[in-house]
Amino acid sequence: MPQTPLAGPVTAASAADRARCRGAAARHASRPVALLLPGQGSQYPRMTAGLYGTVAAFTEALDEVFDAMGREGARIRADWLAEQSELPMDHVLRAQPLLFAVDYALGRTVESWGVRPAALLGHSIGELAAATLAGVFSVHDAAHVVLDRVVRLAHSPPGGMIAVAASADQLAPFLDCEVVVAAVNAPLQTVLAGPEGALRAVGERLRVRGVAVRPVPALSPFHSPAIAPYAMGATAVLASVARHSPAVPIHSCATAAPLTAREIADPVYWAAQPVAKVRFWPALQGLLASGEFSLVEAGPGRGLSLLARQHPAVRRGDSGVLPLSPRRVRGPEDEVATLDAARQALRRELEPRA
Repeated sequence: MPQTPLAGPVTAASAADRARCRGAAARHASRPVALLLPGQGSQYPRMTAGLYGTVAAFTEALDEVFDAMGREGARIRADWLAEQSELPMDHVLRAQPLLFAVDYALGRTVESWGVRPAALLGHSIGELAAATLAGVFSVHDAAHVVLDRVVRLAHSPPGGMIAVAASADQLAPFLDCEVVVAAVNAPLQTVLAGPEGALRAVGERLRVRGVAVRPVPALSPFHSPAIAPYAMGATAVLASVARHSPAVPIHSCATAAPLTAREIADPVYWAAQPVAKVRFWPALQGLLASGEFSLVEAGPGRGLSLLARQHPAVRRGDSGVLPLSPRRVRGPEDEVATLDAARQALRRELEPRA
């Protein structure tokens, strides 16, 4: 597929994105960049496909992942680009490998602009993309780990996830051994997960009480005990691949702290990662307590950007938020224009000031 430099027509929506980017960049010069890498729930059909074959660095990195996945990678790529996919995009065999691949490719794209991230924060499968960008895993080994993980999880019982406008403490009376807190995304944004029937019952009880509930695009109960028997079998596979010290600090959503050398070396940590609760908000608090950052969401959608904008450090203007994907995708030109706007904003922000 031909590869050309980053370019594309500018739509009205992308012009607004450019204006916001210019404003954010003008307020703070030379803030270090931290990449936010999203996970399950951020996927949508043909996500970022408008960049493929158009943005050289993105295309090269994505093909690197698909090639490392072998024949399965070719099937995943074909399904991703097809108008009608063979498997639903929310299926574990599609969403997880594609989110990993897209997060990784967008991270490499940012690096191709001459931007060296000072920190990485990955949500769910995004943490594995962060570890690969930081050099903990090679692309080949990470691809092997991702495929092994999703094949195992594909055998887990049907289930799902729901996002609830309430705190984890407020939801405690509604939970049991089946339905649990899967993610703490913000003070009043919590994700629950569990088997299909049990999760539906909890969602109905919450709606009756006037609590806002919406489904998360997932066909599996990620980050819940329901998948633990299937996920933990990955320990032997993870023990067989090399793990290295990260070139960039990785802030863990499992521990809400930078990953330690011990955790990086522990195959059980990585095997348990799809089961462990995602503590995105505490991890973000830890990151922003360490300094001011330009938070660049390197993944599809703007879910993590919306969450990060709730943080006091961002509301004050100490740190900024910059998504690489458009709010709405009307065509491939929107994805290209939004990425170009982000590139220009980061270039201006990193320019030396007199």
